[in-house]
Amino acid sequence: MATYTPKNILITGAAGFIASHVANRLVRNYPDYKIVVLDKLDYCSNLKNLIPSQSSPNFKFVKGDIGSADLVNYLLITESIDTIMHFAAQTHVDNSFGNSFEFTKNNIYGTHVLLEACKVTGQIRRFIHVSTDEVYGETDEDAVVGNHEASQLLPTNPYSATKAGAEMLVMAYGRSYGLPVITTRGNNVYGPNQFPEKLIPKFILLAMRGKVLPIHGDGTNVRSYLYCEDVAEAFEVILHKGEVGHVYNVGTKKERRVIDVAKDICKLFSMDPETSIKFVENRPFNDQRYFLDDQKLKNLGWSEQTVWEDGLKKTIEWYTQNPDWWGDVSGALLPHPRMLMMPGGRQFDSEEGKDTSYISSPNQTQMVVPTSKSSVSSQKPALKFLIYGRTGWIGGLLGQLCDKQGIPFEYGKGRLEDRSSLTADIRNIKPTHVFNAAGLTGRPNVDWCESHKTETIRTNVAGTLTLADVCREHGLLMLNFATGCIFEYDAGHPQGSGIGFKEEDIPNFTGSFYSKTKAMVEELLKEYNNVCTLRVRMPISSDLNNPRNFITKISRYSKVVNIPNSMTILDELLPISIEMAKRNLTGIWNFTNPGVVSHNEILEMYKKYIDPKFQWANFTLEEQAKVIVAPRSNNEMDASKLKKEFPELLPIKESLIKYVFEPNKRT
Repeated sequence: MATYTPKNILITGAAGFIASHVANRLVRNYPDYKIVVLDKLDYCSNLKNLIPSQSSPNFKFVKGDIGSADLVNYLLITESIDTIMHFAAQTHVDNSFGNSFEFTKNNIYGTHVLLEACKVTGQIRRFIHVSTDEVYGETDEDAVVGNHEASQLLPTNPYSATKAGAEMLVMAYGRSYGLPVITTRGNNVYGPNQFPEKLIPKFILLAMRGKVLPIHGDGTNVRSYLYCEDVAEAFEVILHKGEVGHVYNVGTKKERRVIDVAKDICKLFSMDPETSIKFVENRPFNDQRYFLDDQKLKNLGWSEQTVWEDGLKKTIEWYTQNPDWWGDVSGALLPHPRMLMMPGGRQFDSEEGKDTSYISSPNQTQMVVPTSKSSVSSQKPALKFLIYGRTGWIGGLLGQLCDKQGIPFEYGKGRLEDRSSLTADIRNIKPTHVFNAAGLTGRPNVDWCESHKTETIRTNVAGTLTLADVCREHGLLMLNFATGCIFEYDAGHPQGSGIGFKEEDIPNFTGSFYSKTKAMVEELLKEYNNVCTLRVRMPISSDLNNPRNFITKISRYSKVVNIPNSMTILDELLPISIEMAKRNLTGIWNFTNPGVVSHNEILEMYKKYIDPKFQWANFTLEEQAKVIVAPRSNNEMDASKLKKEFPELLPIKESLIKYVFEPNKRT
């Protein structure tokens, strides 16, 4: 059996989990090999994973994206790369259901860029492409023989489909251009350094915090698990002994149900599985079983060394000793985590910026070479908010909430329509998230917008879009406080029916210019996958002296209409907006309490809790139209999406009593 000896290896994605173990192993075992690591430091990457290698003379780290053809070509040439081990990929299945285009961009396009660079430079002697067992699709429950390397590829989710697509490109470049390619398909891997969106580290961190372990579906799904050091050894063997043009399964025949994994972790933490395990909604599609035939790799001399019990104990020991390795991971510990999959989507540690040197070149984006460290320094804040709308009601309340929760924040100084000032804010403040609570609603009400249309467009449309675009450019999530006043009751959503407008419904209210601009910008923001749109309606707070408060407004009118509407209790919903930022939620959300409440019902509560002598009169919409310039929106919003994400959310009438009237009750 011929043995291959590389000289200069490029490992992509090596600040991530598996690749960091491979890189550290090769740096340690082969001082004559030069190991160049390329990683864009996405949310699941961490330079601390490479601490064992950072002081080694045969190690170099480069911060950059495999999608950058100029950078990849530059590295292959200047570093005389002869071997590529391609690990970089988006890998979390839950994320692929919500943001599949990012998986196509990273997993397929990124791989294509690498392959094309290999073809152009003509110097690569090995290209090892790291794929997954999920490309085979689901294995029959009663199958006794696992999928072998020639089995048909039948991926069942967007993640595995992109990995299968990348494999096709690798195979094509091998056949068309003679590129010396090898592909691996691996089982699940566990061990130290893994980002806790994955099952085992998530369960360990939840158990450490005394929280329940959420299991998708009924927990009978079967998986095979390999310890990370065994997998690193497998890649060491494939690098030196693997045959060009071949595929190798990296797996184990020892299978475990997800429920049994949870029970094993409960046992090691002395937790009662009956009370510590919770069954939650399953994924849109969750393969029942993956089963591999691993004989081909064993023929090269590799075998699994770490038994499950020992590997699990080692992993738990590492996480208990390094609980803050990843900073704030509360969003990842949810049953169905959705991380912002863009460079900069997560903050990385201060040591990663402080102890690195930057080398620039005319043809290079940015190369970072970490220097030696002897200790781990303190971390940057896990969260830091940049808030626009300081003088506004919601913007001011957000700042107060951040103060109470101890979340660092600053108000933006730039004007929304001034791109350069927004960019300066982001560069100076370095936020993790941006909140846009700025906008024109009118002075004192939306009628003002009817005679100030250009000013309204400038702020509500142009300004909001500019901020979203700048945030996208800097890899930041923007939470945009929008409005639900873009709908009105119609034949499909009649008043009193309980049928509310959903997030995907098309706005049907154009009575006011304010609502027109908000509907227009919401439609355009759909093109930005870094935006979370929060549709607020008739906002109410416990501050009954604030003139913006819907209750304050109607309690000062001589006459009011009496129409049931969806409304937003800010005392309950604004803390939820902060939690949505932590979870990196995107898309459109009806940001109201479930249900509706009418003007008269609110004023009856006002009379009961605040002023027993209070009186009011009603008038019709036709009578109201005579005293206002622009018609007003009346509707019911379907808040079931928000309620599903936050089950504790109270119905509107209960929330009114708890957060508004009880605290202000006058005896």
